Amino acid sequence: MKRQAAEKRGHRAETAALWLLRLKGYRLLARRFKSYHGEIDLIMRRGKTTAFIEVKARKTHDDAITSVTAYQSKRISAAAGLWMARDQIAAQSFCRFDIVAVNAYLWPKHIENAFSGDR
Repeated sequence: MKRQAAEKRGHRAETAALWLLRLKGYRLLARRFKSYHGEIDLIMRRGKTTAFIEVKARKTHDDAITSVTAYQSKRISAAAGLWMARDQIAAQSFCRFDIVAVNAYLWPKHIENAFSGDR
C-alpha cells in the first residue's frame, strides 16, 4: 500500500510540474521516458532548448532539491543521451537538466540547470 500511495503522489507531483512548465511556455515531448539506464520524469522543449526534468515531491523544496543524488543524475544523463540519439533537434541544440520541487502547500519550484549531466 505504501508503494502505491507513493506512486500516486509522484504522478500528482508530475502533473503539477507539467502544468507549471506549460504556463512558462514549455511543450511536452515525453512523460516518464524509460530506458535501460533510467527514467526521465518529463522531457520538455521551449524554443530550441530541451529540458530533461526530474520531479521531486517532498515536505520542503530544499529537501526535494537535495534528494537528487549523483547516482540519479548519472542515470538521468544516460537516459537523456538515448533520447538525444533519437531526437535530432535535441542533439543539435541546447539541452539541460532541471528539477521541479513540489510541495503540497506551495507553488512548485522550477530550478533550471540544476545539475550537469556528467556527475
